[in-house]
Amino acid sequence: MISQATIQAVKDRVDIEDVVSDYVSLKRKGQNLWACCPFHDEKTPSFSVAPQKGIYKCFGCGKAGDAISFVEEHDGLNYVEAIRYLAQKYGIEIIEDEQSDEQMLQQNERDSLFIVLNYAKDYYKEILKNHDDGRSIGLSYFKERGFTDKTIDKFELGYSLDEWNAFSEIALKNAYSEDLLEKAGLLIKKDDKKYDRFRGRVIFPIHNVTGKVIAFGARTLKKDGKPKYLNSPETEVYHKSKILYGLFQAKQAIRQMDNCYLVEGYTDVISLHQSDIENVVASSGTSLTDDQIRLINRWTENITVLFDGDTAGLKAALRGVDMILEAGLNVRIVVFPAGEDPDSYSRKLGTSEFKKYLKENTRDLITFKAGLFAEEAVKDPLKKAESIKEIVGSIAKIPDPVKRAVYIKETSSLLGIDESVLLTELNKLLITGRRKKDKEKIKESTGEDLLPELIEEATEVKTLDSEKMVTLQERESIRLLINYGFNEIEEEYRLYDYLLQQLEDVEFSTPVYREILDIFKKKLTEGQVVDSQYFISHCSSEIKKEVVDLMTERHEVSPNWNDKFQIFVPHEHDILENVVFTNVLRLKFRVIQKLIMDNLKKMKGAANEEDQDKHFKIHSELKKSEMELAKVLGIVITR
Repeated sequence: MISQATIQAVKDRVDIEDVVSDYVSLKRKGQNLWACCPFHDEKTPSFSVAPQKGIYKCFGCGKAGDAISFVEEHDGLNYVEAIRYLAQKYGIEIIEDEQSDEQMLQQNERDSLFIVLNYAKDYYKEILKNHDDGRSIGLSYFKERGFTDKTIDKFELGYSLDEWNAFSEIALKNAYSEDLLEKAGLLIKKDDKKYDRFRGRVIFPIHNVTGKVIAFGARTLKKDGKPKYLNSPETEVYHKSKILYGLFQAKQAIRQMDNCYLVEGYTDVISLHQSDIENVVASSGTSLTDDQIRLINRWTENITVLFDGDTAGLKAALRGVDMILEAGLNVRIVVFPAGEDPDSYSRKLGTSEFKKYLKENTRDLITFKAGLFAEEAVKDPLKKAESIKEIVGSIAKIPDPVKRAVYIKETSSLLGIDESVLLTELNKLLITGRRKKDKEKIKESTGEDLLPELIEEATEVKTLDSEKMVTLQERESIRLLINYGFNEIEEEYRLYDYLLQQLEDVEFSTPVYREILDIFKKKLTEGQVVDSQYFISHCSSEIKKEVVDLMTERHEVSPNWNDKFQIFVPHEHDILENVVFTNVLRLKFRVIQKLIMDNLKKMKGAANEEDQDKHFKIHSELKKSEMELAKVLGIVITR
């Protein structure tokens, strides 16, 4: 367990601007920093970092938190793992408290999986370097491919013995349970048999973006009919559609070069590193996914896909690459001569010649595609028509209209087709695509599960509205409390004194706001007045996210209004007393409106005249209170 002293040292040292800028490019606008959100796909920046407050907030997807929660969310880590990562980043010594046997057993499954996978990685490395079979079979294979000792260490390559239980027997002796080995994908239990998943294969550890081993790829060196490559199954820590092989080793180079080479296999990645090309990742034999594209987009908007010269396979792969265009990224293509792949060709040419080949043979996807289909379509009109539709289909994926126009012009020139014909086909596809999206949106908003809401009676709809308004006013009360609670209204009389006094007879209905208020009151009785940082550091993830939301402002007034135009726009803290007073009245006003609607529903369902009279009297009193508050607030009551 990491000591509290270490955790506090990390919190004191961490700089949210420094942490977030490791993942995205931040640009200053006013007091805050902005970027396209790393958690969802967007073209216009809505992700804000407030260095003075130490928080981030995306106004698009709603993700929010501090530097620690950013690392947790971005890299898929738990709290302890994020602390370890940040401690390492800032050179803070990690002091650990000794754990009891009971605490060891209670360690969560995710941590345990990381530990056993790291143990397996060390075991396979040890076998490769120090076991006779490892050196004569595994190491010899790597050396034959030209991998240096430095490269082998960099990618932590290993070897698994060609025995049924060589690894699991050692692991069990070292107190790793069968259940854990199975969950990690290292042990297979079938009927009454138990055996190692990886046997007689060279091992390629798969790392997450922070360098933790999460899975393995394994290649057989025999021609015995078994699959050439065998990968770990999906686990709690490994989801292959969200992982790119080599990204941990490549991420800094990708950012520096502002380009990512995308290849297919493990050895392709490693061979390119040997050729001094480090900005390369592999999809590891799986079809490219949206998650993988977004992963690359955290470091660059430019992807260069490297293909071998198999024309049939190339066309199939190009259909998948259209997804990159749809994500708004820039795609380029390099194709190697027939029979060559990135691994073989880089070894064949050598570093300088291979780099030269990449530079001279890189083409943008649409131009390449047009050229590829143009060769086939010269003498066959039907194939030419198919080619045009195929190419225009890719252009339609591009969200940027300027890029689309440029590619249409280029395609027109390459295929000898009038631009207007291509534009007509493009517009058809765009309109069809928009209609499809609109239908999906309508289906989502009017699905069967939502139909009951659409046919509610007017009273019920108004009740829903009143509930929403109460929630908004409760939110505003908590926002004022955590942002300005320490501000003095009068001498030695702070805002939280006034706010808590005024809200004493109001019971909050929204769970998260009620919980924040209860924590504030509880700490106050203990002699501690808590601020926003307390909630971020000590409370649940739901409260942490809500508090960050309440601390974050999407817009700020430009200083030019005052400095340049001499127009003074008061800040909220300049008129705080009025803001707080008005908020309390509005909250009470909305609560009364909700009570009115609830009472009307009861009156409607009353079983007899006596009950109706009782609810009518309540209604009269509530309406009287509503009118009094409305008068103070300057609100006209229309019902």
